[in-house]
Amino acid sequence: MAGSTNLKSDAIMEQMKLHMSTDAGKQLKENIGLVYQINIAPKKIGFNEKSFVVDLKKGEVKDGPYEDGKPDATFSFKDDDFVKIATGKMNPQIAFMRGAMKIKGSISAAQKFTPDIFPKPSKM
Repeated sequence: MAGSTNLKSDAIMEQMKLHMSTDAGKQLKENIGLVYQINIAPKKIGFNEKSFVVDLKKGEVKDGPYEDGKPDATFSFKDDDFVKIATGKMNPQIAFMRGAMKIKGSISAAQKFTPDIFPKPSKM
């Protein structure tokens, strides 16, 4: 794991941590109730990945791999592709078909992973 690597995705995950405490974040917990591990690589999937856990059972986002058993689904992305998906600029299904996203675990859980779970970036 590359702890010193600055990823564009870090800012999205920080927003996500704040988003979990809002009413919209609490709604995600009720509607989805799944745990996702997200591995983000600076350049190539599988190399120097940084892991995050988006726990929509407890309503929290943490750095590092999931340690309470297995997550419902694990995703691997390149940093740029994750940003595109989280901001709604790339469809997750198309990303998967193009090989820009890899999935392990439950496919039905993975299908609930949509750009809607991420907070919308504020307009400047």
